[in-house]
Amino acid sequence: MKNLKKYLAIGMSAVMMMSLAACGSSSTDAATAATSAAAEATEAAADTATSAAADAAATSSADGKTYTVGICQLVQHVALDAATQGFIDEINTELGEGTVTFDSQNAAGDSATCTTIVNGFVSEGVDLILANATPSLQAAAAATADIPILGTAITEYGTALSIDDFNGTVGGNISGTSDLAPLDQQAAMFAELLPNAKKIGILYCSAEANSVYQSEVVKKALEDAGDTVTVYTFSDSNDVASVTQTACNENDALYIPTDNTAASCTEAINNVADPAGIPIIAGEEGIMSGCGVAALTIDYYELGKTTGAMAVKILTGASDVSTMPIEYYQNPVKEYVEDRCTKLGITVPDGYTAYVAEE
Repeated sequence: MKNLKKYLAIGMSAVMMMSLAACGSSSTDAATAATSAAAEATEAAADTATSAAADAAATSSADGKTYTVGICQLVQHVALDAATQGFIDEINTELGEGTVTFDSQNAAGDSATCTTIVNGFVSEGVDLILANATPSLQAAAAATADIPILGTAITEYGTALSIDDFNGTVGGNISGTSDLAPLDQQAAMFAELLPNAKKIGILYCSAEANSVYQSEVVKKALEDAGDTVTVYTFSDSNDVASVTQTACNENDALYIPTDNTAASCTEAINNVADPAGIPIIAGEEGIMSGCGVAALTIDYYELGKTTGAMAVKILTGASDVSTMPIEYYQNPVKEYVEDRCTKLGITVPDGYTAYVAEE
């Protein structure tokens, strides 16, 4: 930062000197030269500023400084796994292998275990905590106000942290990335893909605050479109099959938001919905691939990489976590599962991409 201020000062001095030279000349060319020099000096200062974060990362790696990052992942499933891997890969790419020690722990879907994990990180004095999924973030926020916390795969931070009139920046020691894809567009997919489905059930875990938020928004959008909507919740994975059966018996189609419990139980859901012939539109690709017909989805690996880049800035001192706004994935994609759509007689309109499973 001191070097940055020095470069800015040099740049401003150059601007002043050339401006004085211009004032002493009646030549238009002299004035133009002064203006050009001023622009070049300002551009040089700006270039220095934009490279500050990269310089900080390079310096940190070069001087041998190391860090410890604690990772609390709520549960193991495709989306969260991808976000964690993207986070680790980006940090290793920017700072170099071995510069950061990652203590990655999985809570197996239990919020109380999240609390135990992050309390351990606080006791160890880690340099930064990654909270992967909402319950992990809530546990981390309760555990420390000092250690920087980055969330990832969090749908809505205002809801997760009970912040009224959330403006996009959490403040304090928390920032991160969001996996929110436009909910109105998700609701509109029912009319695009399933125009005859008028009774729609929404299925999610009642313990997940962001699932509640998504459900409320999508429910209103569907009701505004003239559909009848019923909400079905399960308390944990033990109730998934029975609640799904009830929902399938009573509706033409189902919606599942980016719910972590559902994401870890897609086989159980599909075992009920598939023989019942009930199509499911999901909030993300992992749920869709396991039991759905379509989704408006994001790339969780890229989301994790974005979070990793934020972590590098915090660890190296290039950015202050308290001023960092939440970052969002900018290009969600409409995907569909071809074999399920064919089986259910669903005509897929233009604008959807066929899902291809990774080998």
